[in-house]
Amino acid sequence: MRAYFRRYFPVFCLLVLVVLVQAALSALNLEFFMTQLTMSAYYTMVAVGLCLLMGYAGQVSLGHGGFFAIGGYSAAVLATAGFASWVSLPAAVLITGTVALLIGIPVLRLRGHYLAMATLAFGIIVLRVLLGTNLFGGADGLSDIPAFRLFAGLAITGRKALRVQNYYIAWGLVLAGMLTAINLVNSRVGRALRAIHGNEDAAAAMGVDVARFKLAVFVLSALYAGVGGACLAFFNSGIGPGEAGVMKSVRYVALVAAGGMGSLWGTLAVSTALTFLSLRGVFGVYDDAVFGAILVGIMLFSPQGMFALLGRRRQGSLN
Repeated sequence: MRAYFRRYFPVFCLLVLVVLVQAALSALNLEFFMTQLTMSAYYTMVAVGLCLLMGYAGQVSLGHGGFFAIGGYSAAVLATAGFASWVSLPAAVLITGTVALLIGIPVLRLRGHYLAMATLAFGIIVLRVLLGTNLFGGADGLSDIPAFRLFAGLAITGRKALRVQNYYIAWGLVLAGMLTAINLVNSRVGRALRAIHGNEDAAAAMGVDVARFKLAVFVLSALYAGVGGACLAFFNSGIGPGEAGVMKSVRYVALVAAGGMGSLWGTLAVSTALTFLSLRGVFGVYDDAVFGAILVGIMLFSPQGMFALLGRRRQGSLN
């Protein structure tokens, strides 16, 4: 019982925090901040999925910006073509998962920096396809995407009248994603992924189907990105090819590294904070440079993440 409490109590705390933030912003007449917080939630979905892949399976991907764009563009094309909302979003997620499956089968045979280079090449291919295809709007991207209709008048849209509702929809998806990830890492699958991360050959010798588990978590992490991309496209009523850019994928890796490779909650906290600051324009023209510097700094001084560095400092002060 105590183990379940420790496992799920942070989820309850996040729910309370989400409600308190909304109440405080509404009371202070600062509801416009919810727009960036909603967008941050969808980007954080990508980081959480990538944390599963990198932190638990030990597989580095520099192509998750491509999966985010595939989800967003698929939803946008289907919605603007007149497909119903209940078709466009699930179809976009299915397309993202299918592409991840087809890419993962050959790519996950590679290891280390070879895998990183292969996923980077995939992201670049997605970007070039988006830029060179009229169906996807070329360099201008797609706009005027219809809202994703839910029920009782709710919709995923950037309309001011539904700002609070969309804030809760976005963070509700993040909570669902976190619950899924927490249950996964505390299951037999999670133990198998940690064994693969430690030593693939040893895991295989112990009976773990390394190829199947690596492919499964790769596809799952891509689905997280696809959901985030599709929902953000509906929320912004548009999407551009920049979402598949190399620096977008580097950002996601930087967020996971900063939060801690094997820390879902650290990744969520760092991703939300840094993405919100970025969307608010705090870093200005140095936005990409900041995320690159964060990645380099974490790799040099605290490979286990920012929270591990803070923990060491605290322990040193106590000593």
